[in-house]
Amino acid sequence: MARGSVRKKGKKWYYRFYVTDSQGNRVQREFVGTESKTETEAMLRKAMTQPIMFQPEVMICQIKLSELLDQWRDQALMPGMLSSGTVDTYCGVINRIKKYPIAEMALSRITTDDLQHFMDHLFYGGINADGSFQPSLSLNYRRIFFSILTNALHYAVYPRGWISSSPMQYVTLKSKERSMDLFSEKIISGIPVINHETFLQLENYLRKKKNPALLPIQISYYTGLRLGEVCGLIWPDIDFSQQQILVRRSLWYNKTRKVHEIGPTKRNKTRVVFFGDRLADILNAAREKQARQKKRLKEDICKNYYREVLEGNHIHYDITTMITGIEPEKIYHKLDLVCIRPDGSIEYPDTIGIVCRSVRTNIPGLENFHFHQLRHTYTSNLLSKGASPKDVQELLGHSDVRTTMNIYAHASDTAKRNAAKLMDSLEDGK
Repeated sequence: MARGSVRKKGKKWYYRFYVTDSQGNRVQREFVGTESKTETEAMLRKAMTQPIMFQPEVMICQIKLSELLDQWRDQALMPGMLSSGTVDTYCGVINRIKKYPIAEMALSRITTDDLQHFMDHLFYGGINADGSFQPSLSLNYRRIFFSILTNALHYAVYPRGWISSSPMQYVTLKSKERSMDLFSEKIISGIPVINHETFLQLENYLRKKKNPALLPIQISYYTGLRLGEVCGLIWPDIDFSQQQILVRRSLWYNKTRKVHEIGPTKRNKTRVVFFGDRLADILNAAREKQARQKKRLKEDICKNYYREVLEGNHIHYDITTMITGIEPEKIYHKLDLVCIRPDGSIEYPDTIGIVCRSVRTNIPGLENFHFHQLRHTYTSNLLSKGASPKDVQELLGHSDVRTTMNIYAHASDTAKRNAAKLMDSLEDGK
């Protein structure tokens, strides 16, 4: 007698049982259910009571592309394996794909022509099936669509075995011919960096508003830490005697689970970042101010905690804030965060992002400001002052020194201008 089971992966339950393939071999197949265990068990019982369901080709017809994308997302897009930004971007694109008619097609019916037509539609733009207008997407954005469909359909071939080959293998990603404006007066510039005078204006603007985003922005300016890394810092990570920070975690909002969580940094790398006297003074002042706040507010101060949540084979570390006086359960562990609000609650990355957008309209020269620009500025400042590229690479946590140098090459117009002026020294005999 056939036997089956259900298991939870991510937010959804899946049911699986053995079927007989065309060679008479018994192989296990798994199918997406719902977010309800009871409903998924009912789907399993129904599938097992219908003999025709044991034919793989019949069951494959019932699996839609949208269901495949959900399962592939739960298996492949795990924070910790990828950066939180990459996970968010991929989840967003998956949700976009699911709005198109192709997402409702069964895997066995999707052809290369269907997929090519879909990718061409993203390339050329036009009217969607629902009557809305589809603008032409950039090449980099379409590459994400292409990558998701390629990997998801490969996953359907192996290890799932739902289809024998992927129709994406013959789809081409078109790119527009580069058109050059030979007579435009517009000067092409690299990635903008922030000069120190402008940064001081930014500091003063946030200081006058008593905005808690000031501290994370200062930390990133003087260390090059990413936004999630800054928000994930705890005081024990900072060694004031050696003036160094142990960077080993990041804080982000998991759009799939709809919860803020804390986890490893990009590519699971732990690194040590050194800092100078200026940041040491800033951090000491912040620590003393927080101590005064706790003493003044007493029972009204907030405390932050994390707890482990096991989903499938992956552990998430969810974070939360509680008012002092509320005794948390034993599953909660205290989190002594560096970047907090005046009441002690967590200063979240998305809140800092909102502050960065307000800066654009209030400080001249920062019309295109975003938090990651601080990291580019840190890179440019170190290299322009003579720091070793290898040292800067390790401070930033880049996997390859070429990444570090590419940022610098695009970011520092000043350095390139000074390099060009070296030719003047030939005339001066220097």
